[in-house]
Amino acid sequence: MIQQKPAFTEKQFVVTLIFVTSLFLMWGVLHSMSDVLNKHFQNVLNLSKSQSGLIQFSVFGAYFIMSIPAGYFMKKFGYKPGVILGLALFAGGLFLFVPAANAASFTFFRIALFIMGCGMATLETVAHPFAAALGDQRTSDLRVNFAQAFNAVGTMIGPAIGTFFLLSTDNVKSTDLTSVKTLYVGIGCVIVLIAIAFLFLRIPALTDPHVEAAAVDPDAVNVDVAPTKKLYQHRHFVWACAAQFFNVAAQAGTWAYFINYGVDVMHFSNEKAGNLMIVFMGMMALGRIVGTYLMKFIAPNKLLAAFACGSILMCVIVAQNFGWPSYVALMMINFFFSIMFPTIFSLGLKNLGSHTQQASSFIAMGVVGGAVFPLIMGQVANHNVAQAYYMPIICYVVIFLFGYKFYKVKKSA
Repeated sequence: MIQQKPAFTEKQFVVTLIFVTSLFLMWGVLHSMSDVLNKHFQNVLNLSKSQSGLIQFSVFGAYFIMSIPAGYFMKKFGYKPGVILGLALFAGGLFLFVPAANAASFTFFRIALFIMGCGMATLETVAHPFAAALGDQRTSDLRVNFAQAFNAVGTMIGPAIGTFFLLSTDNVKSTDLTSVKTLYVGIGCVIVLIAIAFLFLRIPALTDPHVEAAAVDPDAVNVDVAPTKKLYQHRHFVWACAAQFFNVAAQAGTWAYFINYGVDVMHFSNEKAGNLMIVFMGMMALGRIVGTYLMKFIAPNKLLAAFACGSILMCVIVAQNFGWPSYVALMMINFFFSIMFPTIFSLGLKNLGSHTQQASSFIAMGVVGGAVFPLIMGQVANHNVAQAYYMPIICYVVIFLFGYKFYKVKKSA
């Protein structure tokens, strides 16, 4: 008997999926814009590369604080209230850029970035299982990667508008932070409009497909999906948390010093390096499109392992400072990075039953890796930006191990 291929999603979920996908786009804009802010604050507030890494520490550190509370909030009140909470915190942090700019205080900016990060942490905790729940579990990888493709589009928009407002010829030598206020308040207003739209959105009743995994997923036969096992006893989930920690660590470090690599190694202007970041982020969007297509033929875990190997090779080439070949390799890191976050997330949530929402918050908390790594990588980048790119290799080794072996759901005896 030929088994019918499950649909990408059902008609009743299409509008909801569009709204959820918009969340992926918005936090993509702000994440990538933070890396432009890195260079702007180096110029305007006279920060070193390692000091500017505190921007990522503030944003990604919020994930460590907020992901677990966001998971409990989502479990108690549901997906929609979780989204509203995340958007409220998101907008609140953005509006705090006004008093921070007026005070010209890096510490105040970090507080604003932390609150913004709490909003993003809440949205990421909610949005991934939300997207996964909008259809059959067997297509959850495709839905999450589809939504993440728009996140990649957001990471292209972020450097484009960030460079225009912050790194253009008129602004790069200015000590006036008016452009920062204008930019972040404008985005805050957009976030408020999205929150209002969500308030009026009617969401169909959802049955989390992970809870019914054994009934619909052939690979889940004999898997203990009932909550008889504690969450930490699911080995694939624990490895997913570790892989996500190192994945975001590598991403944050690579993104944070991309513009510095262009300026210090390739001798580009600030504006040119910032504009090339749009191409850099475009490589991630291309990678997600290609990766989502390849997952129709290649198992997600195998593709994840292959892309991790590609990233390791690219890091080695980048660190050699070969000029344009190294710069192209730097671009390619983002291509290979593209599928990692959503694929690790969806593989880690497989067959966890009623633990799924709690697991989502723990995997999202792994994003705290992005808070730590730019600070460490920045210490090396202060002396040699190119050689700093040796450091992400250990991160990709962990991701390779997860994709190659430790993604497997342990069967019951």
